[in-house]
Amino acid sequence: MNRARKISVGIGALAVFLSVLALLIIRWHARRPVLLKGAVMVQSSDTHKELPISDVEVTADLAQGPTRSDSTGFFELKLRPFIRRGEPLALHFRKSLYRPLDVKDFVGDKLYIVYMVPVSTGAPPSNRPLVKVSNVRVRYSIQAMTELNVGSAVRTFQVENKGNVPCKGHRPCSPDGKWRAAIASASLNAGPGNEFQNARASCIAGPCPFTKIETDHFSQGGQTITVSARDWSDTATFLLEAEVFHRMVSQVVHESYPVIFGQTLNFILPSNAEGVCFEADMDGQTIIFPIGPVLFLNWATCNARVNPDQTQVYRCELKPGYRFK
Repeated sequence: MNRARKISVGIGALAVFLSVLALLIIRWHARRPVLLKGAVMVQSSDTHKELPISDVEVTADLAQGPTRSDSTGFFELKLRPFIRRGEPLALHFRKSLYRPLDVKDFVGDKLYIVYMVPVSTGAPPSNRPLVKVSNVRVRYSIQAMTELNVGSAVRTFQVENKGNVPCKGHRPCSPDGKWRAAIASASLNAGPGNEFQNARASCIAGPCPFTKIETDHFSQGGQTITVSARDWSDTATFLLEAEVFHRMVSQVVHESYPVIFGQTLNFILPSNAEGVCFEADMDGQTIIFPIGPVLFLNWATCNARVNPDQTQVYRCELKPGYRFK
């Protein structure tokens, strides 16, 4: 009887402990601020033109403070503690050149995707005609190892031998072991920083049908190449020849064309791109515009971001007074 009572008391204590633990977990979850995540984009009937909007001020009546969207339009808003899911929520989005946007929603486990409408800029300043921007190219350079052909190298050598002498086991012999043979070799050195390519060797004089290349340490190239030849007839002459290349680091210039939607152009560059600039026709006149680290252009507003693979994503929007042709 006492044992059953003890078991009952133990179960009751465990139930109380579990209830308190559950209450603590609930209170801990309630205390944790809820993070709202979303993105701000341009409203357009063409999904190609739903471009991200950066630097949008995002506020909410339940938030701890304001935040701003990044270059991808992403924003993250931290709500005050003890705000529960399902509560009414009012979000406010503000940025110059865009209509103010107020969104009524509920706190929930969702992504808040919103679209802002640009404000019409009207006529260009001073009623001047719009500057036509056309044939836009992106130029950049990449450091790469290049090879420069600086010449060729040639060497002849002879394998001295007397034909029709039986081998009788005195090596070297002909491949069939019948005739006495001789072996000779030659080498070429390209020098420091150079290497041989397209190396070749061949018998060029004497009884060539009774010769063979013995060892090939030349066809794969390299700074030093060597060839050995076997001759089992009279003296034969061989030629070793190769092209000499110098390896060096150089700047290789690349050119690509950005994708243009409306008043915005987009392009992606490799992680090691340097010296980024635009080459564009302004009212028919070709001009080069270095972008520089501050991404400044007098005819467009640009921003950039780096992807996880370190590629660089650029987006540039034309300023008032300009249009793509």
